[in-house]
Amino acid sequence: MVDTTEFVEITSASELRQLLGEPMPRAVTKERVRLHERDREWLAASPFCLIATAGADGTCDVSPKGDPPGFTYVVDDATIAIPDRPGNRRADGFLNILSNPHVGLLYLIPGRRETLRINGRARLVREAPFFDEMIVQGHRPQLAVVVEIEQIFFHCQKSFMRSSLWKPETWSPDVLPSHAQLVKSVQKTSETVEELERYYGDQYADLLYKPAL
Repeated sequence: MVDTTEFVEITSASELRQLLGEPMPRAVTKERVRLHERDREWLAASPFCLIATAGADGTCDVSPKGDPPGFTYVVDDATIAIPDRPGNRRADGFLNILSNPHVGLLYLIPGRRETLRINGRARLVREAPFFDEMIVQGHRPQLAVVVEIEQIFFHCQKSFMRSSLWKPETWSPDVLPSHAQLVKSVQKTSETVEELERYYGDQYADLLYKPAL
């Protein structure tokens, strides 16, 4: 166990501000509450977002969502909808939304170093007229997360620049074992590594719009 008695903890907003200072005016005034045309263009080009949720008890979850670019449907200038696709059925984020509607979204475009951040209130919808426009590879979503926007802004590039995230020469996909080996090493499962390798192999792409095991 790590000895935490020597940690110097920040316990107040004033102490935090004393350490970090006040935000630049441009960082404050960039917040908006409705979609700008540039936001719509970003959503139309983005194939991936992260949805942060928290339950009524404060437990948190971040869930990735990905589909062809433009998968997020713009309902109007203050509302967007994100289709659900078949997954592992844990529904951690969805269960959080049912008890606490506040969500945070982070939209990425591969190769771009800034992100689009959206915060708002979410609800789960099992049917709506726009579901037919969310069909991908014949799959019509069973539900969608509808978000009423309360705050939207573009986030600066520094974290992506520091991490060199989009520079292929920094990528090391083989630094860890295969996903099948990771699964076998961290959880109890009756399948052998070979069976898991076959499941997560080349044919896994055929399961993108089918329920996962």
